[in-house]
Amino acid sequence: MDRDLLAVRDLASDLAVRAGRLQIERRDTLRVGAPKAHANDVVSDVDIASERLIADAVHAAYGDDAMQAEEGSGRAGTSGWTWVVDPLDGTRNYISRTGPWSVCIALYQGDQPRVAVVHEPVADETFSAIDGGGAFLNGERLTVSGGPSLDKALVGVSFQPNPRTKERAGRVIRELLPVSGDIRRLPAALTLVYLAAGRLDGGLALDTNLWDIAAGALVAREAGVILGGPADEFTTELTIGAAPELWPALSKLVRAAA
Repeated sequence: MDRDLLAVRDLASDLAVRAGRLQIERRDTLRVGAPKAHANDVVSDVDIASERLIADAVHAAYGDDAMQAEEGSGRAGTSGWTWVVDPLDGTRNYISRTGPWSVCIALYQGDQPRVAVVHEPVADETFSAIDGGGAFLNGERLTVSGGPSLDKALVGVSFQPNPRTKERAGRVIRELLPVSGDIRRLPAALTLVYLAAGRLDGGLALDTNLWDIAAGALVAREAGVILGGPADEFTTELTIGAAPELWPALSKLVRAAA
């Protein structure tokens, strides 16, 4: 089934901006619910309201599409298209006011990502991509640079804060920090789109969910970032991204440590 991917991107961008505006407006009155999978897996009423805003509009526009969404709005579909939604990637940053967060929306056709939007509300930055059509930041095309050597590289690190993953992340950081320029811990989607924008030279994400990385990965790939995982393809268990010149050294180190 054909679909107007420009129209999809415009819808996803509008919904992400609207959700981001809601998150800023309600930050002073948010309510935090009980943890989900573990003590550090927090959720707020704003996460849920943001997802409902996105899900309701998507279902109204594309009623036969499936959805995978972090806060329970998932559903089956019959069209072969699936929306993958993280309404607030970086909830701990959002709640604690300690760092950035984003709204992430991707559309898959079967197993192929076709459209992606990652919106950072505070900076009012919207990263977007269409499969085969390039990556953009607020309408300006993104193209990854070659990247520095590992000893000068700035590397983003993302990981789920459960005990098992923190142990894996600790092993990677112990190997990476002494030999890299520096590291930053960021939510997974922003790690990937900051690679696309050249703000980071390399990045990795450990033990994510698809909604954490789907949109950011398409933006990064369309900007020319090299992506991989335990093998050639990135996975939710391990996603590695880097500028081309940095890729051999970073991927070798991370694969060995992770």
